Amino acid sequence: MRNVTYSMSVSLDGYIVGPDGGFDWGAPDEEVFRLATDEVREAGVHLLGRRLYETMLYWETADQNPSLGFSTLEFAAIWKQLPKVVFSTTLTAVQGNARLASGGLAEEIERLRAEPGEGNIAIGGATLAAEAAALGLVDEYRARVYPVLVGGGIPFFPRHEHRVDLELLGSRTFGSGVVHVRYGVVR
Repeated sequence: MRNVTYSMSVSLDGYIVGPDGGFDWGAPDEEVFRLATDEVREAGVHLLGRRLYETMLYWETADQNPSLGFSTLEFAAIWKQLPKVVFSTTLTAVQGNARLASGGLAEEIERLRAEPGEGNIAIGGATLAAEAAALGLVDEYRARVYPVLVGGGIPFFPRHEHRVDLELLGSRTFGSGVVHVRYGVVR
């Protein structure tokens, strides 16, 4: 069965976006960017909320910029080919290798888990991930923790009324001070 993984950059105080809506503090260096590329390579499908989908649209045409380096072009190629499911109540169409979700989050994940296929079911966007976590659908949390305190904004971890026990699956510290941690949900 395919695992659902939630992976994002996060400030040390737990936010993926600061109070001003900015996330420039989370720009990866080459080493961290390689990790993010490897995570996307492991995915078989990516579930996105509208805001993250709109942010990631950049990658649909990034490969047309010849001045970009190999790593950036490699990520763009992987992202462009990756099937994506977008959850939105306002969008009527999506671009590239994406489709609008036809059902609720639990139904989509159940269907994707039942389909034959390789790779994780990656989920991105705090609101969508919070819904998946509240439904007990997230199997693994992956956080790239940046050495910055932003003081508020959109939290990485959802706030819900039940405890979730986690086990450390791995960690890695980068020269930039970013720490990547992977935790599996104990069931």
